[in-house]
Amino acid sequence: MSIRKTGKVRVRRAPEDARANILTAAEKLLVEEGPLALKLADVAAAAGVANASVMHHFGSIDGLHAALMERMVSQLIGEVLAIADQGGVREDQQEAVFHALFEVFERRGAARLAAWLELTGEWRRMTHIRDAVQSVIMRRASFGDVNPQQAQDLILISVTLAMGAGLFGHALAELVGKPPGHAREVATEMLRVFHAAKIAE
Repeated sequence: MSIRKTGKVRVRRAPEDARANILTAAEKLLVEEGPLALKLADVAAAAGVANASVMHHFGSIDGLHAALMERMVSQLIGEVLAIADQGGVREDQQEAVFHALFEVFERRGAARLAAWLELTGEWRRMTHIRDAVQSVIMRRASFGDVNPQQAQDLILISVTLAMGAGLFGHALAELVGKPPGHAREVATEMLRVFHAAKIAE
């Protein structure tokens, strides 16, 4: 261990633990201040590490952004698959998935980070997410009430609505005089209707 000038103790961690610590600090900054706060020095300070440590583990600040998005999506997919594996009433499962989706994209800031990655062209780096999403599509299709193409459409509209609610929902609700969670409620109802329509096809 070594002492930083701030007086804080810097703890040596295994590489995976070090990466996780930095990503956790970055996610906290994302939630509190948005993507513009994810600067090298700010993330390093929040994680209690040197700037060089962030660069060592992620290559660049853009690499950190992509890694954070990948982690958030992977965690969401893991949660969705766990909900599916629990069994139970299909409608309850669906509501749990909707809740998990909006929590990640709206409350945890994934929508804002995804928009930033798209604007900067970094979204294309996250090719492994395609395989992870495909696993969700096939798991959804395995229920037997929709085919893989319909399941793909369900995933597409779900993420699109969650992105919209996460990016603009609060501001738009305020503009039309509605409470902050109103856009999320409307988007969730739209998902229920779309899911029901796909199943009925």
